Amino acid sequence: MKTDSKNRTVATQLVLETPVGPLVLEGDATGLTHIYLPGDPAPTPGTTGDEGEPAVIRAATQLEEYFAGERTEFDLALVARGTPFQQSVWFALADIPYGKTISYAELAAWVGRPTAFRAVGQANGANPLPIVLPCHRVVATRGGIGGYGGGLDMKRRLLAHENCDLVG
Repeated sequence: MKTDSKNRTVATQLVLETPVGPLVLEGDATGLTHIYLPGDPAPTPGTTGDEGEPAVIRAATQLEEYFAGERTEFDLALVARGTPFQQSVWFALADIPYGKTISYAELAAWVGRPTAFRAVGQANGANPLPIVLPCHRVVATRGGIGGYGGGLDMKRRLLAHENCDLVG
């Protein structure tokens, strides 16, 4: 990971217009680091450079294919910086099949912490790579839609796009 003279990560950003609104993709030389949803706080200014250009361009292409109905899985270098627990939750999300949902309790069991569904929910809400790591596919145990960082309307739209088995 390259840093500037003030020890900030050198990143590349790209704004991608999508059916759910503009997404800000951010990457560095190691891969895609963030997807900011509409309404997210603006990305923290750092140093921009072209080191992350391949990561954000590849992500943009795959997200365009996803929204066009041509892609159900992503094949990207992902850099999700967080605690080991958060990372276990985030990367477990990639195992939720396209068009399916699971509950927070099921996700907690998947990561070996069956009683930690609230902590799993918090980690899920802090996912730096939504859509690619599909946190929108996690719903409340009793059939409710649950929450979503991009808002419930966006979550419903993503679930509907995938013809998910539960659209709350």
